Amino acid sequence: MGNHPGKAQPPRENAEEIAAKEKQKKSIQLRVIIEETDETEVKEQEKSPLSSPSTKKKEKPTNQGPEASVIRIQAWWRGTLVRRTLLHAALQACIIQCWWRLVQAKLLEQRRRMVLEYHAWQVWAVVKLQSFFRMWRIRRHYCRLLHAARIIQAYWRWRNCQTRGFLRGKYKVTSSQLVLEIEIFLGSQICRFTDCIPFPIKN
Repeated sequence: MGNHPGKAQPPRENAEEIAAKEKQKKSIQLRVIIEETDETEVKEQEKSPLSSPSTKKKEKPTNQGPEASVIRIQAWWRGTLVRRTLLHAALQACIIQCWWRLVQAKLLEQRRRMVLEYHAWQVWAVVKLQSFFRMWRIRRHYCRLLHAARIIQAYWRWRNCQTRGFLRGKYKVTSSQLVLEIEIFLGSQICRFTDCIPFPIKN
């Protein structure tokens, strides 16, 4: 089309500005519709106060506009807080369980050690009693054998004294002589010799 110098042309608007204006108009229309529906519901509730709450139909909120995004952010943040508290509770429960298992293991080890010590003490006592009894029995047997050996030795020595002779003597030294006393036992016979040897002793 040609340009007419006499006529003034209107300014052209951007497409983005037009789209923004249309969105604002739509949001205003939606708000008006929502407000009208809310007013009608309030009026119906006032008219019928005895109506049961189960008959009321819950309308799903529209997911359009900035309010929906705010609700989504709030829901996400609440879910994050709940998950965080649940994680902390789970970690605390795990720590308590680990500590309790450690305590149980220590108590079990202590009981096991006490049982082992008691068993070892019983075994030591039994072994001690057995050793004392064996020592007493062996000592009694040894004393009997020793007594019998002493009896046999006494009879044997008496027999030797009866069959063989032996000598027994003593001497006494004075300033001038040497006095000797000798006894010879021959069974039941006894021979005694006494002699005085003056000094100096000659061959």
